[in-house]
Parts: sequence; C-alpha cells; structure tokens
Amino acid sequence: MFANGPYGYPQAETEGEIAMTTDSRETSAGAARGDEPVVVYVREPKHWGRNILIFIGVVGLLIAGGFALAAVNLFPHLRNPFATQVTDRTGPVLLQSIEDLNQFVAARGNFQVVVDYKEDRPYVPDFISSYHVLFVGQGSVDAYVDFTSLSEGAIQISGDGAEVTVTLPDPVLSDVHMDVNQSRVYSLDEGIFDKVKGLVADDYNRQGQLYQLASEKIKTAAIESELIDRARENTRIKLEGILRSMGYERVTINFTPAPQ
Repeated sequence: MFANGPYGYPQAETEGEIAMTTDSRETSAGAARGDEPVVVYVREPKHWGRNILIFIGVVGLLIAGGFALAAVNLFPHLRNPFATQVTDRTGPVLLQSIEDLNQFVAARGNFQVVVDYKEDRPYVPDFISSYHVLFVGQGSVDAYVDFTSLSEGAIQISGDGAEVTVTLPDPVLSDVHMDVNQSRVYSLDEGIFDKVKGLVADDYNRQGQLYQLASEKIKTAAIESELIDRARENTRIKLEGILRSMGYERVTINFTPAPQ
C-alpha cells in the first residue's frame, strides 16, 4: 500500500519501501510528449544502532587522547574554582640575637603522659555542668653539662703530660619541651553548660592548664629517671675520646654535685 506523498506522488507507508508507481495515464501521456522520466522517491531506513556506535567511538577517542596528553604533561591543568585559597601575609622573621652555647647535651628523654582532668560542681548533675578530659601530652627533656661554670683548676695535667683530670659540674635537666603536634585531647566529656560556653568562646585557660599539668608530670618523671646518669656516662665517653686523641694516656672525668 502506498499513500500520496509530496506533490501528489505515491509514498511508501513503511521504511525501506520504494515508491515507484504512478498514474498510468500520466505515464503514457508523458512518454508520448517526451517529458522527463517518472520521479522515484526512495526513503532510506534509520540506522540508530550505527549512530550510537559512532558516538561511542568518538567519545572513546576523545578520552584516549586526553589520557595521552596527560601522560606527556601536555594536557592543561584545570584548577578547582571552588577550592579553598589560603593567603599567608606573615612578615619577615626578625633575628633578635645570636648566643654562643657552651652546653653539651649528653642525653634526651622523650616522655608521654595521659592527663585525666575533671571539673564538676557539687550538687549539680554532670550532664548540666561538668568537664572531664583525657589529654595525651608528649614532651622531651634534655640533660646537659654547662661548661661555662667550670671553676679554676677544673683541668689538671700531670707533670709528665701523660695524665689529665677534668672536673665537671653535674648534668642538669632542661625545661620540658612540649610537642604541640603530638599532644592532643584524647577524650572530652562536657555538660550542657560547658558545651554552650565552648561555642561562645574557646577556653584557652583550660588548654594552657592541660599543657602545664602535662609538663609538670613529665619533669617529675625525668627527675626520677636515669636521665642524669646516662648524661654523665655519655659525657665521660665523649671527653675521654677527645682527650685521648690529643695524646693523653690516662684520662679521669669527675663530676661535682650541683648545689641544692
């Protein structure tokens, strides 16, 4: 079956059919007059599957080309327009002074302490007002010998120059150097009142108190440890090696207790 198409000529109702029929009278009359041949309308079927495959192939080529350019560092680097930008306007560091150090650090102790700190109010439930924190404090303490405090006659050399005796002050402990990168709050339990207070303003006093408590406990642990004894031994080994390399056959290192 054919339907009339444009200009009144028959048109195929289904894809792939070829409309080749026309009115016989018009054909005979046209042939007698020597007119042009009958016009034939051909409708090609739609190839959706082939178009999809072509589209997938083009996309695949574009992706492969992008990876190839990225591999040879020719693909332009696109920045994320929503990325956070950090601006540092810190001024230059000012060198205030340089000091000569005459201290020999003979040993260093690294310590860690867990501070269990709690604040609460009598007759007030903990869920309303309380502050309980576990703070992990990391710090170090140096044991050093101060050569600036050497007294006269601290170095005694024998008459034949083969023996030397050195009397040094006893090693002392430095202040605690807290490691702010390793120290942290491990656990925090607050009441409603304290949580609201923390939202309004940071409580730097409590943070400083936690560092202070950790520092005090580390200093006590350093005093009770073998850090001083280790510093004496390391200093003795170091000086004996230096003095023997200078030609002394017998080397004696003594330590005087620090004044209480």
